[in-house]
Amino acid sequence: MGRLLTSAWNGIRRHTAEIERQWDSFWFVPADPTLLGLIRVCTGLMLVYTHLVWGLQLEAFFGPDAWLTPELVETMQRDQIAWSFWWYVPHDMLWAAHYASITVLVLFMLGVATRVTSILSFVVVVSYIYRTPCALFGLDQVNSFLTLYCCIGPSGDAVSIDRWVRRWRAGPAANPSALKPQPSISANVALRLIQVQMCVIYFFAGISKLLGAAWWTGDAMWLAFSNLEYQSNDMTWLVHYPWITQLMTHMTVAWELTFWSLVWKPMCRPLVLLMAVLLHVGIGACLGMWTFGLIMLVGCMSFLPPSFANWLVDSVAAAARACAPRLSPATKSEAPSWSGIATGMDATGAAVDIATDGQLSKSV
Repeated sequence: MGRLLTSAWNGIRRHTAEIERQWDSFWFVPADPTLLGLIRVCTGLMLVYTHLVWGLQLEAFFGPDAWLTPELVETMQRDQIAWSFWWYVPHDMLWAAHYASITVLVLFMLGVATRVTSILSFVVVVSYIYRTPCALFGLDQVNSFLTLYCCIGPSGDAVSIDRWVRRWRAGPAANPSALKPQPSISANVALRLIQVQMCVIYFFAGISKLLGAAWWTGDAMWLAFSNLEYQSNDMTWLVHYPWITQLMTHMTVAWELTFWSLVWKPMCRPLVLLMAVLLHVGIGACLGMWTFGLIMLVGCMSFLPPSFANWLVDSVAAAARACAPRLSPATKSEAPSWSGIATGMDATGAAVDIATDGQLSKSV
């Protein structure tokens, strides 16, 4: 009996140690911040665009006679923590506050004083959302959490003016390897948070679809295509091919319900991400929701291999140098191996296949 208990205890300790190792390798392995920098740039571009759109009807959204009056919003947000700087902006400073917010977002996108501008950008995003809660949509929610995670990680360590300034200050005599973005645990944590958030979004999107009868009968995609309010391109010809819309409906639900699991499998990841591109580009092209589709793809970027992010940045830099004769000749960058997705190279850059034994799916 004693030997049996000892054997069981040793087995529990081994499994516990393995779980701890998998947990540490998932969250706390230093990652290259280049991919996070690219996500910051794409998120910043979307933030600048969406907040410029607010300016088309600024008085109607934030003025003293706004569609949502301060009294109405206060009633809606009673017993909630919903702070917004717009409550403290006098009417004659309305446009000044808006332009200042746009400036902050542009600086964040460019990577200027990123540690500060990332936090200020999050304050801006949340303030606009809480002042106009009835205008809150999925695009705004994704904007907000991507901005928050860029605050957590060193999103300005790569693809930023901050990095250019550091290189300029170091001078030509500096060690090139020392000027490269240094892997950090905080970069990995930020990327992992984005990845987990995307898995949660898709899983609950799939679960919610199961509550609608049209997703069970296969009619949901046809109902979306035939809705004139969202129709960007005439897709009514699909009425003659109901099997296509039914297949698209069931594939959408199956993909969303399995994204959280299959995206961690190295062999499945390219196909899962390809499906994400097809889904969101299709939503943009057929239903006109380009901004939402693009920002969701920005979140999906967190699953790309680090080698691709570095190759993309190096290629753009080389092209820029080639277009500037006064600069040094461009050096060719080696194209990344997309096998990084299929051989266990995860977003941390660590050659650890943390999905082979299924531990990752369990931890998520």
